[in-house]
Amino acid sequence: MAKKKISGFFESVKTIVYALLIALVIRTVAFEPFNIPSGSMRPTLEIGDYLFVSKFSYGYSKHSLPLSLPLIPGRILFSDPERGDVAVFKLPSDNKTDYIKRIVGVPGDKIQVKYGRLRINGKIVSRRKVKDNLLASDFGESRKVTRYIETLPNGKTYAIFEKSDQDPLDDTGVYTVPHNHYFAMGDNRDNSQDSLTLQVGFIPKQNLVGRAEILFFSKNDNARWWEIWKWAEGRTNRFFTKII
Repeated sequence: MAKKKISGFFESVKTIVYALLIALVIRTVAFEPFNIPSGSMRPTLEIGDYLFVSKFSYGYSKHSLPLSLPLIPGRILFSDPERGDVAVFKLPSDNKTDYIKRIVGVPGDKIQVKYGRLRINGKIVSRRKVKDNLLASDFGESRKVTRYIETLPNGKTYAIFEKSDQDPLDDTGVYTVPHNHYFAMGDNRDNSQDSLTLQVGFIPKQNLVGRAEILFFSKNDNARWWEIWKWAEGRTNRFFTKII
């Protein structure tokens, strides 16, 4: 009887280990879940959104592995990101922190913001005003922002927020994107640490983790952790939506 119990215990442990290994492989080579902690990608992504990132979209580097284990030299099976992709990457300054922004510049591009307007290779990126919104900041204050639809040269369209066209980063010099690097910006243009700042700068190819694909859950940030019935209050329309 004791042998049967011990045998049953080890079978259960083996099943759990197999399940964990399968989950680890899926997270490494296929899809990994991420959550959004800040409002820098509003209105595309809200605080409390949970999404799946495809790890195979840009191939694999050491940052595809748990703890960024240095087992992959450089990048393998690489596919180029496209302008407009919402990408997760490791912050270049520490190679540890996950950031999520929109790729707007690819190698060789000249990027500039002038009078609040994004320019790529000297041409103003199309921007169409939709409406004004009252938006709560990450610190709880409300401020007026304008929602625009921006269209990149490759035809990719998405919504952005602009508080004004006179913020400190609304007039910049020209950034020339180096070889094997990318330029990314937040959709919440006046509330984003992105490639316009020294903290982020250009994103090395090796630092790309994957492309954001599906928003599968969204938690109401005002709900306390124990108020499970309020977690998805007002957010269900975001469940299982494609990220554009």
